[in-house]
Amino acid sequence: MDHTLKQPGERPDTSMEITRRVFIHKSLLAGAAAGAASAGWLPWMNTLDLAFGAEAFKFAWISDSHLYPKTVNTRFVDKVTRAVKDLQTMSPPADFLIYGGDLAQLGDPVELELGADILKEITIKKVFIPGEHDWYLDMGARWQQLFGKPTWTFDHKGVRFIGLDTVSRGPDYWTAKRMTPKERMGHMATLDGSVAGAWAGVGRDQLEWLARTLSDWPKNKPVVIFSHNPLYEYYPPWNFWVRDWREVHEVLRPYTNVTNIHGHTHQVLYNEIGKVRSIGMLATSWTWPYAPEGVPALTRCKVRVDPGDPFDGVGWSKLTMSAAEKIENEYVMWRKDILGEAPWDSGCADNNNQILSPRIADREWPYYGAYK
Repeated sequence: MDHTLKQPGERPDTSMEITRRVFIHKSLLAGAAAGAASAGWLPWMNTLDLAFGAEAFKFAWISDSHLYPKTVNTRFVDKVTRAVKDLQTMSPPADFLIYGGDLAQLGDPVELELGADILKEITIKKVFIPGEHDWYLDMGARWQQLFGKPTWTFDHKGVRFIGLDTVSRGPDYWTAKRMTPKERMGHMATLDGSVAGAWAGVGRDQLEWLARTLSDWPKNKPVVIFSHNPLYEYYPPWNFWVRDWREVHEVLRPYTNVTNIHGHTHQVLYNEIGKVRSIGMLATSWTWPYAPEGVPALTRCKVRVDPGDPFDGVGWSKLTMSAAEKIENEYVMWRKDILGEAPWDSGCADNNNQILSPRIADREWPYYGAYK
């Protein structure tokens, strides 16, 4: 199927132009950046401009804040608070905000309620999808009380927006081992843990819902799908994928203008599978290193980050596809140069990890017969 989806010359429709940048408050542009950086402010908020037909508009994305209770850690609180303040200065304002998951670190109601309290300052429309850190303490009970259903759709100015839940359908790894809710959540909160397995997936019920949701939508009109995990196979051992990504793309295959915007990976990413483009968003909490293999070849990787410097990996960046493709991706963050221009500076260019091994998928999904 991978070969079928990647037919020679097949690319996403170029009739829609996407511009992506990270928004910086005007006061920071005016010279307050150094002071804000020393105070720990990192303006990691992604804004996207969509232009299709005669009407252009902007919306914003914030995700992966990984909040702890204030009594434990306030650094992550400070960062998402600053992003919220920056968003409120946008002029004209964004049409809406999508929060892309992992508001909490350990699914604690105190963490989720803290995040909801911070985000309530934003008065524009807000929509939410969950991350695994929000879900596995109480299986999404408090998250849904605060933010509603994890799967949804709406149409806005000629674009169909879809929110997918890619986190709640993990295999039951806890019942047989009699894990407590905190033990279950602890395994899910480990990036390279092996107990939770290949938990990221869309699931048959959502695949059927996605097909029905798109059935009345013209094949050439734009579709934007928000998901916490990328809808392709990047690096399954860290769940930088959904296990049923091939089935997702089979549903999307008739549509020529589909963009997937995702969180979870905390890094600059760009990929195309058939007619679907995918863009990875940054986190407000921290950056992840690039995976040891599977980094999409179309990604211009972020500069190597100093793990001892919590302010490294921030600044601004620009990811530009060819002008003919009419796609411009730009990050602006605290660090002056965010993309690794030389192999020795790049987070992924010197270790040959931009190689996809399809066999990884076969190794990572041991639950055949129990698919849901």
